[in-house]
Amino acid sequence: MSAGPGQPAEDPPGRPGLDIAIAGAGIAGLAAGALLARDGHRVTLYDQFDAPAPIGSGLMVQPVGLAVLAAMGLDRALVARANPIRRLFGLAEPRGSVVLDVRYRDRSCGLAVQRASLFDLLLEAATGAGAVLVPGTRIEGAEQEGGRAHLVTHRGREGPFDLALDCLGARSVLCPRPAKPLGYGALWALLDWPTGAGFDAAALEQRYRAASGMAGVLAVGRTAPEAPLKATFFWSLHERDYTRWRDGPLGRWKEEVLALWPRCAPLLDQIADHGQLTFARYAHRTLRWPVSDRIAHLGDSYHATSPQLGQGANMALLDAMALAVALRREADPGRALGRYAALRRWHVRIYQGASWLFTPVYQSDSRILPLIRDRVMGPVSRIWPAPSLLSALVGGTVGRPLAGLGLRLT
Repeated sequence: MSAGPGQPAEDPPGRPGLDIAIAGAGIAGLAAGALLARDGHRVTLYDQFDAPAPIGSGLMVQPVGLAVLAAMGLDRALVARANPIRRLFGLAEPRGSVVLDVRYRDRSCGLAVQRASLFDLLLEAATGAGAVLVPGTRIEGAEQEGGRAHLVTHRGREGPFDLALDCLGARSVLCPRPAKPLGYGALWALLDWPTGAGFDAAALEQRYRAASGMAGVLAVGRTAPEAPLKATFFWSLHERDYTRWRDGPLGRWKEEVLALWPRCAPLLDQIADHGQLTFARYAHRTLRWPVSDRIAHLGDSYHATSPQLGQGANMALLDAMALAVALRREADPGRALGRYAALRRWHVRIYQGASWLFTPVYQSDSRILPLIRDRVMGPVSRIWPAPSLLSALVGGTVGRPLAGLGLRLT
């Protein structure tokens, strides 16, 4: 039985709560805010925007992420808004070679949701648990002294706090190691689901042209039970080509998309101007040790990567739960941060390594890697034990991240 919204996932520790600052109200920051406030800590969430808002159109909640949401009592609400995904499927054109075919095993599935749906659930959980949101705050740095932490904002120093959490994302100013920008990003749009166009609503479908061209379609659920089903459409684009795309004729770009995947016509018909698409830039970074004296890094501040494995939101949820568990088990904040780092260390390394290996195969200028992908990876992925291994990789369960958190798959 999962806890209800606003209630702790387990009995809070019988000791005074800590003063905790969270920089960034994204998935990691809101999840951490909800969990820590429920456990009796005094949480202050700082966000740069005047009103908190999600960035991006759609994402996949994998079985490991759903296990965290179940412990928070948010799983049923998310499932009601999500669209179940049971297969990831991609073809390389013009030959139509199968280069991606991953099916979830047993009764598990991914849950495709609009980013706003997950964001709203976590925001309500955090503020409902007592976390105080301070919008319109630009974080410029952090300072540690005397076993306490301060955040440096455009208004001056905030604090002191017992802990400060860096949830500012891939371009965090608090992170000691800058993220390495990746050449390729993607254009994203949230559109109406094209009923009758031949897309599989239970699959993430993609089409590739070598590794430099890619289009994808994902049914990302509804904002309410009676609301229409929505689709996320994405198009791979190199950073160097973004300005040319933005300033060029939209019709020419649509012709390029249709040449790769003619079935996308009903989706492209809904796009009337460049402003309907958001360009997402990606970067890669993995901190060796995501904590210092009184500061911890969570989410993309800790482990930024491309979205090829669809793990970003799930890793953020796992980070937040690991930190909450560590603080329940350790009275000393410094020891708790060490336990948090240990709980997440190997799972993060496994998935960061896998992403580093797989990203160039699907998004790069390489001419050799897509040839190997098309002729070797595709066929091999259908031979035992590859299907089970790929299913576990996509589901987020490689490395058994839930074991140390006292959670299990729902």
